[in-house]
Amino acid sequence: MANGSRQAAWEFFGAELKRRREAGGFTQEGLGGLVFVSGGYIGQFEQAIRKPQLDVAQRIDEVLQTDGIFERMCKKLINNSRYADYFAAAAELEALATKICDFAPTVAPGLLQTAEYARAVVLASNPLAAEEYVQETVKARVDRAQILKDAARPLHWAILHEAALRIPAGGPDTMARQLDHIVGLARERKVLVQVLPYAAGAYPQMGKMLRLMEFEDAPPTAYTEGVYSGNLLDDPAVVKRAQATYDLLRAAALSPEASLALIESAAEDFRRCASTT
Repeated sequence: MANGSRQAAWEFFGAELKRRREAGGFTQEGLGGLVFVSGGYIGQFEQAIRKPQLDVAQRIDEVLQTDGIFERMCKKLINNSRYADYFAAAAELEALATKICDFAPTVAPGLLQTAEYARAVVLASNPLAAEEYVQETVKARVDRAQILKDAARPLHWAILHEAALRIPAGGPDTMARQLDHIVGLARERKVLVQVLPYAAGAYPQMGKMLRLMEFEDAPPTAYTEGVYSGNLLDDPAVVKRAQATYDLLRAAALSPEASLALIESAAEDFRRCASTT
């Protein structure tokens, strides 16, 4: 489904939600309270600014007694997404964010990946995948990075563990170019990069990626991933704890200039390795 068609479908979802809510005699705040989100969220669903998670759509069906229509629409739109179902909602929000903070323990963040590196990462998880699937997945990931080129691009802060600089995804040539790409984005002031070095030792939420997103007219969110699963969190108390975790990671990381020097050194190590093989 094309992006324009998907947006039109979400707009239909929102319009239908508003029609059925009003027909049931509910205010946005009233419905929100019954499905455990704020009235402001219901308004954003109705305007197709924000997309509900599947469990919220299911609760809306229960309250409005709509025989599963919102659950079915939500599933259809998620299944037609270019992204894994557990990441689809986070990907939708990414394009609306005013600030994105990533922590990457082992793999470069998606917004910073080159096509070559992304292909290596996709194939590592899907070694027998059809070429069409690989190409589409890589293209979707690279297309996401276009938001960093927009005039209204979000402020992007990325903390990479040193392991993400050292694991040779795709081989030394691919890694050298990937690290050069990250340095280039940082030098162009499109992203602020820090590295959490091995020497920092143990760190909060060891081995787990973390993403924080802030928005102009909506509460912030946190997103984490497990094995083929993702959690998009918007409970204020949980998000506050995630922000505190990110602050600890930031405090333990190298300065931006020292981080870029380490990334450049790692890229040079990969280039030397490539030249001797």
